[in-house]
Parts: sequence; C-alpha cells; structure tokens
Amino acid sequence: MSNEQSGIGLGSDDAEMKRGPLGRWVGKAIKNPGRVYRAMFYVATVFFLVTTLFPFYWLLVIALTPNNLITDMGLVPKGFNPEVFITMFERVPFHLYMFNSFVLGITTTIIVLLLASLAGYVFGRLRFPGKSLLMLGILAISYFPPAAFLIPLFELFTGNTAISLGTVTISTPDLFNTPAPMVFPFSALFLPLSIFILTTFYGQIPDGLEDAARVEGTTRLGALFRVIVPLSAPGVATAGVLTFIGVYNEFFFSFIMNNGEASSWAPIVAGILKYQGQFDTPYNLMAAASIVGVLPVAILVIIAQERIVSGLTAGALKE
Repeated sequence: MSNEQSGIGLGSDDAEMKRGPLGRWVGKAIKNPGRVYRAMFYVATVFFLVTTLFPFYWLLVIALTPNNLITDMGLVPKGFNPEVFITMFERVPFHLYMFNSFVLGITTTIIVLLLASLAGYVFGRLRFPGKSLLMLGILAISYFPPAAFLIPLFELFTGNTAISLGTVTISTPDLFNTPAPMVFPFSALFLPLSIFILTTFYGQIPDGLEDAARVEGTTRLGALFRVIVPLSAPGVATAGVLTFIGVYNEFFFSFIMNNGEASSWAPIVAGILKYQGQFDTPYNLMAAASIVGVLPVAILVIIAQERIVSGLTAGALKE
C-alpha cells in the first residue's frame, strides 16, 4: 500500500510539473481565489496609473527640455530647464488667463447651482402631471452636441441683434469679448446634470423637516435654502465641483466667443495657444503652461474626490 501511495504521489507531482507555470498558477488560483482578485487589482491599478499619470509626466519632460532639443526625445528630459516656468509668465500674461477661467467657472457654478436648486426642488419634492416626461426632456437636451448650438449662438452674439428687457435694450454684438457669450452656453450645458443630481438628493429629505420649517412661518423658498440645501450638502458640492471642472476645461465656446486676448476674458486655452508664433512653436512653454493650468483643478479633485464619490453614490441610493 505504501508503494502504491508513493506511486500515486509521484504521479501527481509529475502531472503538476508537466502543467507548466501558467497551469500551476491556474490551479493555485482555483484553490485560492484571493490570488486572482489581488492580481486583477494590481493590473487595474498599474493600467490606471500609466494611462492617467503618464500624460502629466510627458508634459513635465517636454517642459523641462529646451525647445531646440525636443526632437527625437526619449522618456527622460534632454537637458534641464526649470526657468521655463518663469519664462512662460514673461512671454504671455498667463496668470490673467487663469484668472479669467476662475471667474468664468465660479460665475457659471453659482448660476447653475441656483437654477438647479430651484428646479431640483420642483422635480424632487412636488407632484404635478408630466413631471417624468419633462425631466426626460431636460436630460435629452443635455445629450445634444455643443456644436449644434454654435451657429445660432455665434450669429446671436456677432450679428446685428438687439435684446429688449423692459425699457433696456442690449445690442448683442456689444456682449462679444465679455463673459456673457461663454457663461450662458456653459450654464445651459451643465445645468441638466446638476438638476438630476439635486433632484435625487432633494427627494430623499423627509417631508417632516420641511413641514416643521413651514409651520414656523418659512416659505417654500426659505425651507429650500435653510433646510433642504444644507441637508443635501454632498449633492450640492458634487454638482458644484463637476460644473466648475467642466467649465474650467471647456474649449469649444471658450475659443470662439472672444478674440483670444486676456483683456477680452479669454480663458486658459487661449493663453496656451498664445505661445504659438508665426515662425516658431515653443512646445516647452506650452507644456509648462498646461502643467500650471491644470494644477488648480488637480488640487480641487484631490481635495473633493471623497465628497464627489460619496455624493454620487449617496444620490444613487433611495432610502
């Protein structure tokens, strides 16, 4: 019996050796599924880090390399030129373009949150016929490509058009090279998503809290801003951060609705393109400007990432 058992043991060892490294790993993975989960996690983490961080690393490599040495580059800088981060501000007033982007982003975020809060209250806490159909229409509009609105908006703000608001008449060409031609399209583009997020949050607030505020003499509007909005802070923060990041990174309308000068409220995109001359293209300066321009948004995402994730996941659950 001992010989038979030893023969069986040797046979299993021989079969194990004949399976090869991959076969042995599969066998161990079947016995211990945790190995598979860990391997998938490591692969996904490495893939995420490479695809997200490598573009920033490549920007840094180009920025630190002198412009005349950029051709035939490898994965490391050909030279070391940190002065480029000072030269970029000397050649173009890039800080003014960043200021313009901040103003456009903050202004649009305030408008979107104000309108989305009112709409979210109506859709989340009131009952009226056609509510679901109207919400579906708002979400459907958000899927329209921005290019579909280009011709009418460009004609509105550059053609000979006048808008009458009571006794005040505004000539729309006078609005060109001002924040208005950019803030209005930005607000329309990012409003549906904010309405959807805030509708989900506002609908989860217990009716008793609002009723208690109404008994104390507060109007519906007062209950919204004194009770519902503070209790829905994660959702409001999520909508605000997503709107600001979207406006800060927007290119299409930012490039068309101004002449590209910092004094005309041109945003960061115009500032980066301003480095390009008629006879040369300083890629190192453009890369340095891209790094400086993306830092505020990167810091904002790092600070607010937990609030964004918690806001989106909490809004997806109905209690």
